[in-house]
Amino acid sequence: MEQPNLNYIDQLAGDDTPFRQKLIDILKKELPEEIKLYKDHLSINNFLAAAGSVHKLKHKISIMGMEKSYYLAEEFERNLKNNSTELNEDFNIILSRMQNYVNGI
Repeated sequence: MEQPNLNYIDQLAGDDTPFRQKLIDILKKELPEEIKLYKDHLSINNFLAAAGSVHKLKHKISIMGMEKSYYLAEEFERNLKNNSTELNEDFNIILSRMQNYVNGI
């Protein structure tokens, strides 16, 4: 499975170190909040709201350079909209890798 990275943020920020840090700080703040919200929705079987959370998390997946994971998240979002949790385990692995990575930067 692919690993998160900051390549996109580095490209976006270029030599602007304060801007790069601001993007990283936003990622560090928002990612755990969005993961918690997703898990809260899923825990009460609110699949439509969980799909909305997955939609928001797809942006973070993309920013962290995880192209294959983005496509899995798209499929999982569709599954949730159809009241299916198929791919939930795979998606949780992606979230865990992202959170671990963010914790280390």
